[in-house]
Order: sequence, then structure tokens, then C-alpha cells
Amino acid sequence: MGPEKGIDAVDGSLDSVAGLNGRRILVVEDEALIAMLVEDALLDAGAEVLGPAATVEEALALFESSRPEAAVLDINLAGQASTPVADALADRGVPFVVATGYGAAGLPERHRGVPVLAKPYDPQELIETLTRICC
Repeated sequence: MGPEKGIDAVDGSLDSVAGLNGRRILVVEDEALIAMLVEDALLDAGAEVLGPAATVEEALALFESSRPEAAVLDINLAGQASTPVADALADRGVPFVVATGYGAAGLPERHRGVPVLAKPYDPQELIETLTRICC
């Protein structure tokens, strides 16, 4: 019996056969270094990256124009809550992961059930979480 689908048998890392292959993932992150790391991890997993968007306005514009299949959402964008983006995603049934340094306590009640990754997080954990919620 072979390795699990999408898991590299040697090192356990997700490869491009994973469930994110070809999926459009919106990245909403205001910290450039983190945004680049997320983008690299998603591209390595075969996803199409939308963004990254560093503001609520950019994120909403990308959301409206590109119809993502899932999203990675920093809940605090340079002091501005990204709740309008979370609301838009939820209203259209787009699954998302919240990536934050503030923990789940900062989430509005409506979004308390979404997966939360505490910064700093392992990019592998992000890929696994996105694969689980969108594929």
C-alpha cells in the first residue's frame, strides 16, 4: 500500500498532488514577510494565490473580482479589523482560516468556529488546514 495521496513518502511534506492543486486561495496579510511565506507554501502545494492583500479594501476588491475557493485571513491588518472580509467570505460560503497573533478570543462570535492558526505557525499546518476545509 502506497503513501497517502498528496503526502511525500520521504519527508511527509505535501506536494502538488494535494487537494489545493489548482485551487484559488485568497491571502489577506499585512506583514510582507509572512505574506511571502504563505504565498510560497501555497504555490508549492499547487494553489493559485490571489493577493496578498494588505488592507480590507484590497481584500474585498480581490474577493469580488476573483471568486476564491478559500482564504487565509489575518484578523488584524495594521490595526484595522478584517471582519468585513470574514463576513463577506462567510456570506458566500467560502471557507477560510484565520491566522493571527491574537488567538481566537479576538474573533467575532459569528466566526468562532473557523480554524485559527496562531502566529507563528508552520506553513505545513496551514496547507493541511486549508486542504481539510476546502477540498
